[in-house]
Amino acid sequence: MNARVALIAITLGLSACQSDNPYRAQTLPLPAAPPQAAQVLDMSAYPAAPRDYARYRSWAWQYDRSPAGSAWVDGAQVAETVSEGLDQRGLRPARNAPPDLRVSADSRLETRLRQVREDYAYPYYGGWGYDGYRHGYGGYARVPVVRTYQEQVLVVSIRLFDARTGQPVWSASAETHSGGDESSRNQALRQAVQKALAAYPPA
Repeated sequence: MNARVALIAITLGLSACQSDNPYRAQTLPLPAAPPQAAQVLDMSAYPAAPRDYARYRSWAWQYDRSPAGSAWVDGAQVAETVSEGLDQRGLRPARNAPPDLRVSADSRLETRLRQVREDYAYPYYGGWGYDGYRHGYGGYARVPVVRTYQEQVLVVSIRLFDARTGQPVWSASAETHSGGDESSRNQALRQAVQKALAAYPPA
């Protein structure tokens, strides 16, 4: 009985495979290209060419405004320090000609939390013997202590824009520990600017 049922199922399956497929493969023709396609090159279909930073030789402040000062540092000091950093990288202030780059810079103080782990060794004396507590044994136990400190850091941000197109071409930020007196603040400013410009021009 089971063999007869299986034979009928196989016969029906083979007959179904031999029936006509109601689906037909159809393709629609591609639309004709517009007439201007042969003369216009679509640059968006290609990756952007790598930026040639060597062609940037001169600069001026964005919107012709030097960096603003703050209670912490004078704006003229920020402008002078950034100008020195740009000069070290072959960028000169534009003189009687349009600049290649527009530069903006700002500085601000921020508070950071710094955690320091310190291991303290505590001596202990005494020990247990066969006959009870016995003096004369000693050692040291190390206990980790984590302390949290607040510190002021100077953050300097520098942004470069293509003077012709206005597009941003490079930016970087860096921070360094801020001192309390004027000499320490000026040194922190120079260090932060050098750290920010260390990656210019990009490799």
